[in-house]
Amino acid sequence: MIWPDELPRVVFGCGNFGGLGSSPALRDKGDPREQALALLDHARGLGLTRFDTANTYGGGVSETVLGEWLRRQDKAFRTRAQIATKVGNPHGCPAGERPLSGAQVAGHLERSLRRLGLERIDLYYLHEFDPVTPLDETLQALDLALAQGKIAAFGVSNARREDLAAVAAQAGGALRRAFTHVQNEFNLIEQRDLADVIPLACSEGIAYVAFSPLSGGLLSGKYRAGEPADPATRVAVAPEIYRDRLTAFTFAEIDALRRRAADRGWTVPVAALRFVLDTPGVDSLIIAPRSIEQFEAYGMGD
Repeated sequence: MIWPDELPRVVFGCGNFGGLGSSPALRDKGDPREQALALLDHARGLGLTRFDTANTYGGGVSETVLGEWLRRQDKAFRTRAQIATKVGNPHGCPAGERPLSGAQVAGHLERSLRRLGLERIDLYYLHEFDPVTPLDETLQALDLALAQGKIAAFGVSNARREDLAAVAAQAGGALRRAFTHVQNEFNLIEQRDLADVIPLACSEGIAYVAFSPLSGGLLSGKYRAGEPADPATRVAVAPEIYRDRLTAFTFAEIDALRRRAADRGWTVPVAALRFVLDTPGVDSLIIAPRSIEQFEAYGMGD
């Protein structure tokens, strides 16, 4: 279960609004506006106050819908809510440009602020590292945004240990103090960060946020070896994403997870989420339920 006092550790992910993540090919597979708004209402009703999106989710639709919803909320809630968004995914970069150039960071930040209806982003992530743009150039753009009051803090995502170390070493002064989060994939079948990223984040005072705690739904318990996936599921809709994960090892882990859940009287998703929440060094996790029933399966029902 996710207990009430743990709700500050749970982030509502908006990556399914208007599409599945950033891929242009999947923009007709996501949650439509009305469904997204209803999910946000339910998330607030359960006590969630942290929301995560990106400039490229749904081609910008995710930020737009989240912004529309935020404008409907009372001032007290808007004040305590934390909004995180991202820049630097190649899908958001015009041909011939560099995803994390100073100009791209500044331009996308302005568009994100407009879509979200905010004057300042609480947490601004570098979505992916840009091998072409010098890190100093990107950090200078973030430093300017911080000085202008357009971001309150920043983080990195999809980061290796060396990426995290480089940013921590090169960000100085106020920018280093504003470097507060790293967001990577972590779950029962993806644990490589235990060896290096999580220990470094802890030593640097950087909060580790786990995305995809259910491995894109693989750890939901609805998939079995040798059985075709339901046509409406992610595995059927985007098989290329999962091709390398549908292994004997994965299904063995899923079977073990089912047994663990049954022993404790939990749903399979609850067992998967508890693994992440109970891992030392993990500050928080991102969930992205697509229905009220999924909230309940995560141990977050009314």
